Amino acid sequence: MLAVPLGGSASHGRHGLSSGAKKTSKKCRARRSKRGRRRRSKKSNRSDNKCQQPFLPPEAEEGNIEYKLKLVSPTQYRFEHLATQLKWRLQEGRGEAVYQIGVEDNGLLVGLSQADMEASIATLKKMADKVGADITVLREREVDYEPDASTRRIAEVLVRKVPDDQQFLDLRVAVLGNVDSGKSTLLGVLTQGELDNGRGRARLNLFRHLHEIQTGRTSSISFEILGFNSRGQVVDYSHSRSAEEICESSSKMITFMDLAGHHKYLKTTIFGLTSYCPDFAMLVVSANTGVAGTSREHLGLAMALKVPIFVVVSKVDVCSRGTVDKTLRQLERLLKQPGCNKVPLMVSNPDDAVAAAQQFAQSACITPILTVSSVSGESLELLKVFLNVLPPLSNSKEQEELMQQLTEFQVDEIYSVPEVGTVVGGTLYSGVCREGERLVVGPTDQGHFLRLRVASIQRNRSACRLLRAGQAATLALGNFDRSLLRKGMVMVSPKMKPTVCREFEAAIVLLFHAKTFRRGSQVTAHVGNVRQTAVVQSLYGKDELRTGERAVVGFRFIKHPEYLRTGAKLLFREGVTKGIGHVTRLLPADQNHRQNQNPY
Repeated sequence: MLAVPLGGSASHGRHGLSSGAKKTSKKCRARRSKRGRRRRSKKSNRSDNKCQQPFLPPEAEEGNIEYKLKLVSPTQYRFEHLATQLKWRLQEGRGEAVYQIGVEDNGLLVGLSQADMEASIATLKKMADKVGADITVLREREVDYEPDASTRRIAEVLVRKVPDDQQFLDLRVAVLGNVDSGKSTLLGVLTQGELDNGRGRARLNLFRHLHEIQTGRTSSISFEILGFNSRGQVVDYSHSRSAEEICESSSKMITFMDLAGHHKYLKTTIFGLTSYCPDFAMLVVSANTGVAGTSREHLGLAMALKVPIFVVVSKVDVCSRGTVDKTLRQLERLLKQPGCNKVPLMVSNPDDAVAAAQQFAQSACITPILTVSSVSGESLELLKVFLNVLPPLSNSKEQEELMQQLTEFQVDEIYSVPEVGTVVGGTLYSGVCREGERLVVGPTDQGHFLRLRVASIQRNRSACRLLRAGQAATLALGNFDRSLLRKGMVMVSPKMKPTVCREFEAAIVLLFHAKTFRRGSQVTAHVGNVRQTAVVQSLYGKDELRTGERAVVGFRFIKHPEYLRTGAKLLFREGVTKGIGHVTRLLPADQNHRQNQNPY
């Protein structure tokens, strides 16, 4: 029998463990760790509906967001003051305001009891009635700082003006994405109010040409509208028989611009992004193919033009959950790349949709991502909630400043309508335009401007007597000769004395070029609604440019002079060559060709 040294086994028992004991100890720790994780997971799930952040940003004096601690039994004088304040917030938000109830002015989330919350919302409803608006409670959240304290809540309430005299809020959303990603089908489902049958039935109403119906591919720019009334309810063609009825019933209008996904029609897509001045862009990605084809190019174009973009992953009904997750991971990697520097924000419930819409408008780096199906209808309601809450980017002050300027209307489309005559479509960049107003249109190929009269105005397919800066519309010009008009012209006030140019300078950055970019290179230049081939006249300070380099470049239009503005965004392309920049200097055309106005 072996002798054991004194204290050997005792010491080992006190300070060490056998190999079997060590394994048992590790298993116990692992089980305890798992139980702890499960408890923390359950706790976090229970607290999902509770507000973990004790502060919001301090209340801003300008803008359409108002913080109120409580609105319980105000005096008559106080009520009048509150109604005036609400009117101001509605004006700042161009007909929309958001009230955070239970929040102090410094952003501290205090919360209210159930009784005080009900009384505050009732007071807000009376205030809204007084100024001709309706309210919708977007969401309520619990504020839980002390476990033993009674439950306190904060509420987020949307206040929206009841429509009057067609002065609804209009947001333009450009729809981008690769061919066959489901853009037109999604718009058909949203605007018609009926799900697709899986074979493209919903998109038929959007197509404008026979070959589009035959191939199922969009080649032109089509417009579809989706309305929301003052209570936040959807107004679409399932509730209304015509666009005019939708306009009359809506306080907020979303105008979708369905752009082409095929690379063959890239110039049409770029024209839609540059000329129609979209407020937002919706990138549609097919769940089963991922980010493919022109999706990256469309994302880059929207970012180059500084159009805020959100992503909708479609066709989630035709693939497994694993495939959808793979596409979402691919999207997140793409958005987080150094060239994008975006923060992806997944939307999975109505609270996420409300928060994403507000953060999206406030921060350029936030990119909401939604997953939907046009066949099963999965998460379509979340997309509608997101669009309903989505606020305008410009406030009333900026619009008022534009309206004080002289009239300038960009001509994007030209039609001949029986019994009406020549009709032009486009966007009013500045000023106001009324029925019967006399304007000048140009420049012609010789740089002239021609007199004309606006016979009537239609906005979203319904008659309108007054057009304000930033609004899109069609103008009837009576018997004005259509052959004298072309896309890229402008209709301006005669007082403006418009200057046209054939040559201009721009500060550019070359995004990609296979070889070198030098004097004599020809590119297709897009500046607002202007699209024309231009030749590089000079590169200041450099002989040639390579990918990623910057310079001030002199361009000359090949065909005819154009009307441009200093500071306007420039996007140019030729084959694989792409670049962006802004106009820095205009070199006016011959003095004899300036401001020459001929009566028609």
